[in-house]
Amino acid sequence: MKTIEQFLSDLYRQEVQLWAEGDRLRCNAPEAVLTEELSTQLRDRKTEILEFLRRHETASATTIQSVPRTEPLPVSFAQQRLWFLEQMQQEGAVYNIPLAVQVEGLLDETAFSQSLTALVERHESLRTRFITVDGQPMQEVVAPQPIRLEQRDLQSLSSPEQETEVRQQAIASAQTRFDLTEAPLLRVTLLRLADTASVVLLTMHHIITDGWSMEVLLQELGLFYRAYLTGGTAPLPPLPIQYGDFAVWQRQWLQGQELQRQLSYWQEQLSGTLPILQLPTDCPRARVQTFRGAVESFALSAELSDRLKSLAQEQSTTLFVTLLTAFKVLLFRYTGQRDLLVGTPIANRNRAEVEGLIGFFVNTLVLRSQLTPQAPFIDLLAQLKASTYQAYEHQDLPFERLVEALQPERDLSYNPLFQAKFRLENAPQQAISLPGLTLKPVPQAYSTAKLDLSVDLYETPDGIVGGFEYNRDLFEVNTIRSMVEHFQTLLASVVDNPHQTISELPLLTAAERHQQLHAWNDTAKPYASDRCFHHLFEAQVKKTPDAIALVFDGPEQQQLTYAELDRRSNQLAHHLRSLGVGLEVIVGICLERSLEMIIALLAVLKAGGAYLPLDPTYPSERLSFMLKDSQAAVLITTSSVLAVNRLVGSPHPTLQIVDLEGAPTPITPSPHHPITLLPRLSDLHLRLHRHPQRRPGSPRRFNQPH
Repeated sequence: MKTIEQFLSDLYRQEVQLWAEGDRLRCNAPEAVLTEELSTQLRDRKTEILEFLRRHETASATTIQSVPRTEPLPVSFAQQRLWFLEQMQQEGAVYNIPLAVQVEGLLDETAFSQSLTALVERHESLRTRFITVDGQPMQEVVAPQPIRLEQRDLQSLSSPEQETEVRQQAIASAQTRFDLTEAPLLRVTLLRLADTASVVLLTMHHIITDGWSMEVLLQELGLFYRAYLTGGTAPLPPLPIQYGDFAVWQRQWLQGQELQRQLSYWQEQLSGTLPILQLPTDCPRARVQTFRGAVESFALSAELSDRLKSLAQEQSTTLFVTLLTAFKVLLFRYTGQRDLLVGTPIANRNRAEVEGLIGFFVNTLVLRSQLTPQAPFIDLLAQLKASTYQAYEHQDLPFERLVEALQPERDLSYNPLFQAKFRLENAPQQAISLPGLTLKPVPQAYSTAKLDLSVDLYETPDGIVGGFEYNRDLFEVNTIRSMVEHFQTLLASVVDNPHQTISELPLLTAAERHQQLHAWNDTAKPYASDRCFHHLFEAQVKKTPDAIALVFDGPEQQQLTYAELDRRSNQLAHHLRSLGVGLEVIVGICLERSLEMIIALLAVLKAGGAYLPLDPTYPSERLSFMLKDSQAAVLITTSSVLAVNRLVGSPHPTLQIVDLEGAPTPITPSPHHPITLLPRLSDLHLRLHRHPQRRPGSPRRFNQPH
């Protein structure tokens, strides 16, 4: 018979959850797993299981216990999801974590190799492989082996060639896929640049490490190296547990009432339809998510950084919450979305036993906010302060279990639940001093973007620094640079006036404001101010007589070339001149929107008159008043317009009506050659007479010269 530990380990692997409620044993399991045989085993071993669960419940309140290594151990929830994602990603190395370290000084290769081997022996995660048992991943720790140190001698290359080669080697290492069934999931390459200059490339799979772990690795590597050089012992206490113990504890602890407590909170927070962030992209989104990334770095001034810290203190909150609030305002201003989801990573090392371990502990919280455009920034800050603290109180639920419980609609082109990430951390140690040399982390040469946008900020003695990591298949670099500038402008606006509403906080840089308000509006062009509109039109007729000048989208599309429009307007102008139209003689135009309306307008100008626009939809009384008040000499209209809208009485006895309908029309006999221009016509003469509506029944005249 299997021991109780082995029996329960098998059940956890099959996603069977067991918990105690008083003297009763509760079980939750997939229907296919909970067979009659398993039910019988649970009944027979109920007392033994309850005793184990009570022992574990007591122990879990204090420490995580070490478990036997007699067989493979279950993976943590985070490892399980990453394992499945890795199976789906048959190509590429999206989940590799690269680290490049510049070594200044004479490196003792033997001591360095021994230090790496000591690290692998100390941390089981560095010698863990992942196997499949009954279709589920399990982790298996292998015996310690000396780490393989690959070396490349670049001393014969020039400095520029070395820089290029180092970058290419770093990218190649970061993009080389790991086989999860083979340990160690760690690659180390030494690039020798000179006797006293080297670069070490460390690449690990995310399934065995995270950002915190990489710092632990560097610190302990330095301690081991110092110890081997001096013949001493590294001042490191024994590890109380290993990552495998944490994985077992997590699966045992996170079930029953505790699981339900954590789940209930997040299911309430993320209920309803979950929004997808709709940032405006430069390129269309692929049907399947891509991961080509880049980072746009920036730094805030020490003054702005201090003012942001002061604002956070004044509002009794943290710098993280203040910056997160500003980031959400930025997303709101870019998208117009009021319901926003942003992910933020947490170390998930809130137990003393795991602080010094190398492993995949990091968890992600999904922070949801409802933004009101009219709300002051400090009100939104207070909202996020409360919701963020509540999220921290429920941070133990793995993101993987949350996705499993919510089962959001899956779209392969998006990350589930959130598409933007935000984090603020203390700046990592810039250098590690060792006997005869210094280790300095160098910026990554290769970046993968698992989200549309990730903002990573760090507190340094000189101010806040960071970068926007973005998907290069969605955004151009100039777009992200503008976004970074807008974020910095927004932060400055927030500290200047935190009571300003989030929809009105200044976002544009000074250069952008000048461009939009002044440069783009500086549209003045030199032109012949002594020439009228119809003069300019006739000049264009001579340049492009056969080009389309006028298009009307009516029931049937109609169009006229410049020559045709000139010919027809000339005919009407000759007719108007025969009716006595000359300088500043007012001609009413009461026509539906049509080609004829533009022909009439041009004809009036060519004849030297001023046109009075009359809307056929106006009441008859208003039209009659406008004609009488303006003393219009001629009215250009159609019989159909007159039939619908009869003029009340006679506007004045001398009004002449030109009906453009019928065949032949009154203008048919008129010549179509250019009309003789009036010698005294200039841009100062009247071309437009209007009666803008001030209030019902009280029109007012408005005259406009050429």
